[in-house]
Amino acid sequence: MSTTSREIRQRNDQFGAKARAGKNPVNASRKDKLAKQSPIGLWALGVILFVVVGGVFFEVIRLVFL
Repeated sequence: MSTTSREIRQRNDQFGAKARAGKNPVNASRKDKLAKQSPIGLWALGVILFVVVGGVFFEVIRLVFL
């Protein structure tokens, strides 16, 4: 049996009421996505780690062999 226009209208009204009541949106907004991003880029983090780990590595070599 197919649904009537009255039932569809009731379901639409229920959905609208839930949406207006503060139900979380399915897709995050652009503002929320920007808020969750790290302030430093992934490539910059890699460069910093490379410098720090490389410095520690060469310092250990200097302490062991010199």
